[in-house]
Amino acid sequence: MSSFYEKVGGKKFFADLVSQFYAHVATDPILRPIYPDSDLKGAAERLQMFLEQYWGGPTTYQENRGHPRLRMRHAGFHINGPARDAWLKAMNAAIEGIEMDAELKAELWSYIEMAANSMVNQPD
Repeated sequence: MSSFYEKVGGKKFFADLVSQFYAHVATDPILRPIYPDSDLKGAAERLQMFLEQYWGGPTTYQENRGHPRLRMRHAGFHINGPARDAWLKAMNAAIEGIEMDAELKAELWSYIEMAANSMVNQPD
């Protein structure tokens, strides 16, 4: 049975998704200040490695960074409802910008929403 990673087209799909996502981040007044200029490329690389690994691709993320521990890794960032919503808006635009099977899109979006909601660490 093919993994989600294989079904969506592997590395190329996740590279496209992350590239589109960060194009939205770059112009978002809530998200852009969260990402330092010196680490925007690194953040994109880490997100791509994480998503690839999560969805059944290479384990490069774990090999380079260890266990994802997403909440711990994001604890230093002020993530409230508006920040979550801005992140979801940018990710939704990225997902909508890529041709993919509707069932796979729904599966991806379900995870994205759950992950974004779990990163909130500040009250509105």
